[in-house]
Amino acid sequence: MTEHPATAPAGKPTSYSRVTLSRIMTAVDVNLYGTVHGGVLMKFIDDVAGAAAARHSGGTAVTAAIDEIVFTEAVRVGDLLHAHAQVNWTGQTSMEVGVRVVAERWDSAEDEPVRVATAYLVFVGVDLGGAPRTVRPVLPESPEDERRFREAEIRRAHRLARRRAIQAHRAG
Repeated sequence: MTEHPATAPAGKPTSYSRVTLSRIMTAVDVNLYGTVHGGVLMKFIDDVAGAAAARHSGGTAVTAAIDEIVFTEAVRVGDLLHAHAQVNWTGQTSMEVGVRVVAERWDSAEDEPVRVATAYLVFVGVDLGGAPRTVRPVLPESPEDERRFREAEIRRAHRLARRRAIQAHRAG
């Protein structure tokens, strides 16, 4: 587990960072195939993740990496999307935010929402000059939050190992 220095701001529970954004998909959002363009969904995901990161860190946070976006169902014009985000893990200056996007289908509003995408993004808290700043620790509140925290640490370890391997390869 990542240790935070004694000077780190007081931690906040996972629930503090939770954010939901909702949006109806319109004709301007579609691609050539008549479904909502993946880029529109990516921006929506980045927006909700950024809001969760800023809320948790208490200030500006910028996207540093997108670990993964998985699109599981097509999104159609008229669908009401709900993007749910929360901070899963924090380091010294960075945070992992998990996002789940569900759709309420316009033509079957009484059905359960359908999961259409999941994503993991890394944000860095920055000061007014754009330099990284210390972010407060996230405090998992439930077994599910603990699981998310541990899995975020695995993703971080893989991301750092991949970066080191590529740098070593380039160094020859």
